[in-house]
Amino acid sequence: MPAFLKFPDDASVVVTGAGSGIGRSTARICAEAGLRVALWDLVPESVESLSEELTHTGATLFVAKVDVLDEADIAAGFTATQHAFGHIDYLVNNAGPANATAVTFAEGLLMAAGSVANVTTAWLALGRREGDAVVNVSSVAGNITGAGAEPWYPSAKAAIAGFTRYLALRRPGGIRANAVAPGLIDTPRMVAYMDSDAAKSMIARNPMGRAGRPDDVGATICFLLSPAASYINGVVLPVDGGAQATE
Repeated sequence: MPAFLKFPDDASVVVTGAGSGIGRSTARICAEAGLRVALWDLVPESVESLSEELTHTGATLFVAKVDVLDEADIAAGFTATQHAFGHIDYLVNNAGPANATAVTFAEGLLMAAGSVANVTTAWLALGRREGDAVVNVSSVAGNITGAGAEPWYPSAKAAIAGFTRYLALRRPGGIRANAVAPGLIDTPRMVAYMDSDAAKSMIARNPMGRAGRPDDVGATICFLLSPAASYINGVVLPVDGGAQATE
């Protein structure tokens, strides 16, 4: 474990949507940092492969198939994870639909932002203690750009940012709450889009001259969870290579 992160011994984290992209990178980086990691995903095969990848690290992992839209499934997931790990110190709300998912506005808000609220509420109900932390995955689309193939997407991501600040102000159980706002990230979900003229234009305008990588976001999330970030609370941190600075 990197010494500066200062994670307690036997600390644990739940990562939703851990099977691919940002969630997968976050889970791997947290495991490499010494955390016990619960890999939650709707497709268990995707997290099973990650679990196999990480066996060489000696990481302690727990795999659960959880539908973050189903409150009973969420409760069962936490019960099983608690049985495996005991106290669950940290939570990463990463699961959510792709921005081009064709659903109604209300459905999109529920799938993307409502699921974050439901999972967080269930985690809080388990009992919190000072030092516990949650990081939610928002988007630059919810901050200033308003980007997204469907109107629900920037709206839901803005709702996630607002929910994060709400938690940060009230600090139930002494927790910290932060969010990351990724820009264009080269994930498996974005493979087709990365070859589009729109993506190439975004990369050309970006001060870093490239798209982000899942590890760029995963490492940021791991830091925000850690005691090294103990005075960071209520932040929605862009991980976008400076894209927002160009707006």
